[in-house]
Amino acid sequence: MANGLMGKVAAAGVGVLQYKRAGAPYGERGVLTRAIVAACEDAGLDPADVDGFVSYGDDHNQPDRLMPELGTKELRLSTAVWGGGGGGLLGAFELAAMAIATGQCKAVVVYRALVQGNSGRLSTAVMAHHVNNHFIAAGMMSPAQICAMRAMRMALQHNLPQESIEQLVLADYYHGSRNPEAVSYGQQFDIETYRNARWIAEPLRLFDCSRENDGAGAILLVSAEHARDLKQKPVYLLAAAIGAEKGWGDLLENDDDYTSTGFEPIARRLWESTGLGPKDIDVTQLYENFTYQGVSSLVGHGLISWESAVEDLKFDNLIAPSGKLPLNTSGGNLAQGFIHGINIAIEAVRQLRGQSANPVPDAKTCLVCGGPGSPINSSAIFANQIP
Repeated sequence: MANGLMGKVAAAGVGVLQYKRAGAPYGERGVLTRAIVAACEDAGLDPADVDGFVSYGDDHNQPDRLMPELGTKELRLSTAVWGGGGGGLLGAFELAAMAIATGQCKAVVVYRALVQGNSGRLSTAVMAHHVNNHFIAAGMMSPAQICAMRAMRMALQHNLPQESIEQLVLADYYHGSRNPEAVSYGQQFDIETYRNARWIAEPLRLFDCSRENDGAGAILLVSAEHARDLKQKPVYLLAAAIGAEKGWGDLLENDDDYTSTGFEPIARRLWESTGLGPKDIDVTQLYENFTYQGVSSLVGHGLISWESAVEDLKFDNLIAPSGKLPLNTSGGNLAQGFIHGINIAIEAVRQLRGQSANPVPDAKTCLVCGGPGSPINSSAIFANQIP
């Protein structure tokens, strides 16, 4: 598969502001513009020179309304990924990269903002497009309830023990406890805390679910040549893919493979377009809205199999710096915080710059997976060298 984007665009700056739930000191637009300015300062680029903006997940902040505060000289791209919630995360990077690689834009920001006072919480904030009257009529009012059905099927059909899920949670909280930006920073977390937590929707307990908090994140993308002239070490986008194949989509839980999270065609396109494979990935940032969905996305990308899950999902194997399958090195959506996934893409950039709070030694490639189980999904591979 041809990949006209491979290594042509790079992440040059990142910015993130994160607060406790309903604790943001500014409105959503105010938090977002500060995150964008932080990303530009990180890169050494004037925010006024950003000429494109891309978001996803039904973000409420139109780029034209950001222009006065950013001093935007000219807006050339203003768009978002339709549907899919967090499944659109890496699709936004693909759109931004296409605009830069084809000369439509010179500097594009991918962003997402969530402040409870403006966007609400839970399904209102991130899944309003998906949780419709068909679900509500069956008493399914929240993403946790919907995802719990699929999680239960995974556990029963693939003999996935609770102990394996616990290892993923422990790894996330281990990384989060060492990350000063994480909501779990400095906190002790053990298996009894997990097991004694209340049910949300069986088999999901409280700590199987992503954190709810206020915040905004932004990543500045420019051409690879431009990035090499800016302050930070470039992190190249090797490939991004988004979509769904027949038998998957907005099908009201009637997907052909109900234990999948829809990543198989996405992963296939990533490997084909880069010539890389699962063994070439040094570190992974999972969008684990819920734990079981995170495990299924590992299977969907071929990093593990259902048969090997018990052996692969060991705490020591999942943590930096020593694990062979290090993941969610910022703490992920479970332990760093949840800004609809933009924070895991920011961690990919920091990890490949060598700036992570939990560095993976000599990491050259990072897989980022967005939105497991969404009607559309997306993933991307970033690298600090072009293969």
